[in-house]
Amino acid sequence: MATYVNPVYGEYFADPFVLKHGGRYFAYGSAPLAGGTVPALESDDLVDWRALGHVLEPLPGEEPLSYWAPEVAFADGLLHMFYSAGGAEGEGHRLRVATAEDPRGPFRDRGLVAGAVDGFAIDAHPFRDDDGEWYLFHCRDFLDGNRPGTGVVVDRLVEMRALAGDRRTVVRPFADWNLFQRNRRWYDRDWEAWYTVEGPFVRKQGPHYYCFFSGGAWREPSYGVSYAVAPHPLGPWEVAQGDGPLILATAPGEVLGPGHASVVSGPDGETDWLVYHGWDPGGKMRLMRIDELRWTPDGPRCDGPSTQPRPAPR
Repeated sequence: MATYVNPVYGEYFADPFVLKHGGRYFAYGSAPLAGGTVPALESDDLVDWRALGHVLEPLPGEEPLSYWAPEVAFADGLLHMFYSAGGAEGEGHRLRVATAEDPRGPFRDRGLVAGAVDGFAIDAHPFRDDDGEWYLFHCRDFLDGNRPGTGVVVDRLVEMRALAGDRRTVVRPFADWNLFQRNRRWYDRDWEAWYTVEGPFVRKQGPHYYCFFSGGAWREPSYGVSYAVAPHPLGPWEVAQGDGPLILATAPGEVLGPGHASVVSGPDGETDWLVYHGWDPGGKMRLMRIDELRWTPDGPRCDGPSTQPRPAPR
């Protein structure tokens, strides 16, 4: 029996999104801070990956930008890459879209997503429902309530570069493990505590929609993956209850801060795989990992992050 061992790619590759297109797998991720644009990989089996280089043409300007959390959707005969670009710590990040005819690129920027929140916005996730309707899940900041911070919202895509303007809340920070930073300076204000829920990815299973998300500080062991459930992409969404992240959490001494997961079907077309990043124990690199996602009567579950040999995708 063929096996694999995490990480499945040995170089820095954060926020991994995997697209199954034309019988092959293509992974897109975030590079180190201001380190190029969008790195991409290609694979036949989710285990052995070949680097394609940086596939997004850089935006004009003299200052290097950070390009975050790309996801790619195929619609209207084109591949649409949703991403954000701005400063290394999130300054000025807005949602943008680029297009290409080939998953290997080059992707060329087509501008800001029309109708998106006027201000900080990251982690765009395009989702196509069974009826063909497209939705864009993404993250914005909430400055009110008991836990101010970054949360997840959703809006309909009236076309692949424009939102309907009917934004709904999916998940706001809701628990102590969502803490991003104490005494944070943001929006020219000092916040006693800032919380974060980010990295949405939606999968429909039976009659229900599951929104996977990451929470906490991405550099810290508190970071992990949990989920919310809804009867429709626009909600209402209900967070699955637990004392911490229910899907992935830090494995002390082995994998630090696993998160920003996407879901893709394996080569057998039946098994779902969770693709995510996790820091090495020394906290030097975020590396791409995979583990099987199981659908149980109690909801989705993943026996990860794994570090020992496991059966490879069939």
